[in-house]
Amino acid sequence: MTIYLASGNAHKVQEFQALADAATRAGGRVITFVSAKAVGGMPPVVEDTGTFIGNARKKAQALQAVLPADAWVLADDSGLCVDALGGAPGVESAYYAGPQGDSAANLRKLVAVMKEVAAGENADASHGSAGGPPSSGDRNAGEPPALPAYAAHFVCVLVLRGPEGVEQVFEGRCDGRLLAEPRGGAGFGYDPLFIPEGETRSLAEMAEEEKNRISHRGRAAAALFAWMRMKREG
Repeated sequence: MTIYLASGNAHKVQEFQALADAATRAGGRVITFVSAKAVGGMPPVVEDTGTFIGNARKKAQALQAVLPADAWVLADDSGLCVDALGGAPGVESAYYAGPQGDSAANLRKLVAVMKEVAAGENADASHGSAGGPPSSGDRNAGEPPALPAYAAHFVCVLVLRGPEGVEQVFEGRCDGRLLAEPRGGAGFGYDPLFIPEGETRSLAEMAEEEKNRISHRGRAAAALFAWMRMKREG
């Protein structure tokens, strides 16, 4: 089965293909993901719905409109939500540092913003406020400095669209917290700054298969592949 991915991001195509290959080895159907670049590029989409599902749906519809009627299209919208920032960057994760969508700039901005948050809370605490950040004493031994209690989670929403108006939505979430500084050379986006719950390593320090088992995108994709397996067996 071929699924066109409504993205020009090479990392996402590789990640989805790796997830599909793992599902195939576990007994799932063979799936080949094809980048929007292979069919002339991703049509322009203004991601202005304010929701992950709304943005993903717009992207899926845009690519579907330029493909044959029997094509299957998958779009994802994902982001990092930081509790201390009221859920930001959230749906704006890809454009946090500006409309150019520069991942490195987005990461640098988030690091700077979180340092400002920590500095502000420490200043409040030094003036007798009870609002400073909680102690990091419960950090795992040997774990690098983190921003204690700065909980965050990744969200991924997938919208699959197919012939005759078929649409299915799948969602995955990965809870964790932020490091004070990026660490690790794998992954992409905010991965170097994020430690999943129960881990001492950032997503960018994990092998691809490890990350895919627990990541937001891996969990959303697992739900997608389970639905496809059920549909085939049904």
